Amino acid sequence: MPQVIAQIAAQNKAVVYGLLFRTAAETLRTIAADPRHLGAQIGFFAVLHTWGQTLVHHPHLHCVIPGGGLSLDGTRWVPCRPGFFLPVRVLSRLFRRLFLDAVLEAFTTDQWRFFGALEALADPQGFADHLQPAREHDWVVYATPPFSGPTQVVDYVGRYTHRVAIANHRLLATDAGQVRFGYTDDRHGQQPKTMTLAADEFIRRVLLHVLPPGFHRMRYYGFLGHRHRTEKLARCRHLLGMAATLPSPDDPTPPRDYRDRYEALTGISLRTCPVCHDGHMLVIESLAKDRSRPACLDSS
Repeated sequence: MPQVIAQIAAQNKAVVYGLLFRTAAETLRTIAADPRHLGAQIGFFAVLHTWGQTLVHHPHLHCVIPGGGLSLDGTRWVPCRPGFFLPVRVLSRLFRRLFLDAVLEAFTTDQWRFFGALEALADPQGFADHLQPAREHDWVVYATPPFSGPTQVVDYVGRYTHRVAIANHRLLATDAGQVRFGYTDDRHGQQPKTMTLAADEFIRRVLLHVLPPGFHRMRYYGFLGHRHRTEKLARCRHLLGMAATLPSPDDPTPPRDYRDRYEALTGISLRTCPVCHDGHMLVIESLAKDRSRPACLDSS
């Protein structure tokens, strides 16, 4: 989203991030359903990222979408053209209109809170003037097929869906009240560079990316939506001539324990003691959460 919107998002995270998910999903489903483009019901999931390489506030969504969808009557699979999904210019213009309309609606229903340098935006004219640059510029929607096929997509999803703003390996040094970390300069050929920030500025940037309590940063839509996913995925597999991979409800085989699945994938046992690597971890007792915690007393 444009910088003028990101400034509002910094003080109204839950509202702006929610609008971002909602309007992006509506944009994709509307254009995909249009017979002039794909004419199909698509399914996808979206992951919220709020940071750039230098930890600035840069809210955006990564969407992973199969290359096609169910026909509108559900009787056939509609593939997209090779190397092409949906027109990005059409997507960007519809997304801009839907998002800005939603932003204005949220303003008229008093969902925004402004303070500090943005207090002037509480005035309707000041708010309209602030949004005007976003109306005049093209918004960027980037779409590309996976570089190395579906396996690379699964690997990407596994690494990035739950990542935080900065990984430990990027932290290079902390001394004299400063933090030095590495980053990739996307504007200059992916060059590796370093940045040094005062410790308080580094902490400020990291805290920009703390999500509101209970906010879900990964959401599913279309035939991947939770309500009809089992039914719709089975239909997709049938139309594509794929073998069913989901277990039958009548299958007597119990599901594998998560510890067994983890060991099969990683080779690391969650049952073995991580200290002596000889004894086995056994559950002796499960303690209930203590809800009788005394209230904090004001000692000021």
